[in-house]
Amino acid sequence: MSLWQEFALGDICTLRAGNAFKAAEQGRSEGDMPFIKVSDMNLSGNRVLVQEANNWVTSEQAERLKLKPFSTGTTVFAKIGEALKQNRVRMLIRDTVIDNNMMGAVPARELVEPELFHYLMNTVDFAATATGTALPYLTQSTLVRVPVRIPDRATQAMIGAVLRAIDDLIENSRRRIEVLEEMARAIYREWFVKFRYPGHEDAPMVESALGPIPEGWAVESVDSHVFLQRGFDLPTKDRAPGLVNVMGASGVQGTHDVAKAVGPGVTTGRSGTVGVVHYVPEDFWPLNTSLWVKEFRLATPRFAYFLLDDLDLRRSASGAAVPTLDRRVVHAMPAVCPPADLIAQWDEVVLPMFEEGVVLQRQSTSLVSVRDLLLPKLVAGQIDVSTLDLDAVVSTVSTGESAVA
Repeated sequence: MSLWQEFALGDICTLRAGNAFKAAEQGRSEGDMPFIKVSDMNLSGNRVLVQEANNWVTSEQAERLKLKPFSTGTTVFAKIGEALKQNRVRMLIRDTVIDNNMMGAVPARELVEPELFHYLMNTVDFAATATGTALPYLTQSTLVRVPVRIPDRATQAMIGAVLRAIDDLIENSRRRIEVLEEMARAIYREWFVKFRYPGHEDAPMVESALGPIPEGWAVESVDSHVFLQRGFDLPTKDRAPGLVNVMGASGVQGTHDVAKAVGPGVTTGRSGTVGVVHYVPEDFWPLNTSLWVKEFRLATPRFAYFLLDDLDLRRSASGAAVPTLDRRVVHAMPAVCPPADLIAQWDEVVLPMFEEGVVLQRQSTSLVSVRDLLLPKLVAGQIDVSTLDLDAVVSTVSTGESAVA
């Protein structure tokens, strides 16, 4: 039986806020270290570990701006606003600078394994710990007093291994979904950007407002393909537990038990994080920070997804403090319109790829449920990890049965 000890959170880690990141310094796609913001936690590869970043900084920038990077193994999370209520924590896999709307917890390695510490932080209720009502925020003085329990090092390693194995399965599904999408995207670009579609050899090219296009094609505005609509308000306090994804500007922003839009659908960020396009395979609730395709006209949902993503909508946003994307601006953009039967033919080719992705996503969602059920019980010592059969746990995912009593 393992030995568990009581600590205050401040005894097993060092807490520190991030650095301010002026807009003028942002925009680098490469550098010596990533500079992540709260929105980066929504990137597809960052569900557990921070593997991607929208911004990077050079060593020169870091020195000039007096940035203080966090080391590998640090757990990071939002420290202010509605974002902290989502209890999203991520672990760094390299030295990283974080925004001043985030906080980092550097584990005391002589007491706790970074991986176990990361999972432990998943069980901290940030919303309950926060100060302030209109604008909740976390303070170091409050967090350091949060009580925690940790086991001996051997048990820490075993718990980390079990949870990591489940996370690896989830990550493997994510990567397979990503590969399937890239395959579909490559076919889209081959047919509708490079114009190398079946039978293209027999179609002469003609001039258009967007350059040479195949004869029989046209250049129309985006609203000939889709009609976009602003999303709907849904405060966090009004959401009920359910399986319907709530889609915000940067992606999934939680779940609800009621849908406002029928899937498959397409959304993009309207306010704040703008221009990031999402394919939503099942019924969903689009938030008012997003635009969603209310009507598919010439385009199918899959064609619309790649069409909007290729338009680089970020460049069409207005506003400096809070970038905003006007649907009327998007509707007026010029777009190449292939014949409807060619779009249908392409859609038939890529549909199985999207369908396989949906199956993988459902399996991943089930694994997340299993993990979230196991996690608090493991880190609280309610389950003896030495007796846990991980293969049996994972096998229950396909049946939908509960793996843990």
